[in-house]
Amino acid sequence: MANSPSSDDFLYPRSSYRGKVKPENLVFNANLQEFAQRVSYICNLETAGKISPDQAYHQIKDLWKLLKHSKQELSIGEDLFDNNDNDEE
Repeated sequence: MANSPSSDDFLYPRSSYRGKVKPENLVFNANLQEFAQRVSYICNLETAGKISPDQAYHQIKDLWKLLKHSKQELSIGEDLFDNNDNDEE
């Protein structure tokens, strides 16, 4: 089947980005989608009794720290050079 989705597409679905297209926004969006996917897995593991609520909390907290660090490194939300949000030239 040439057009069948790969297992990666099934396990790690991605939505297309529709925001302001800048490299840092695209990278952060990918990080955010990965965060959401991993949080979903952790929630499912906790719901199924495979990990404790405390383990789930700490794993999600660690993921949040990584996402926050990513945001800071990419300077998301800090329009250092672009104070005009319009695309007028």
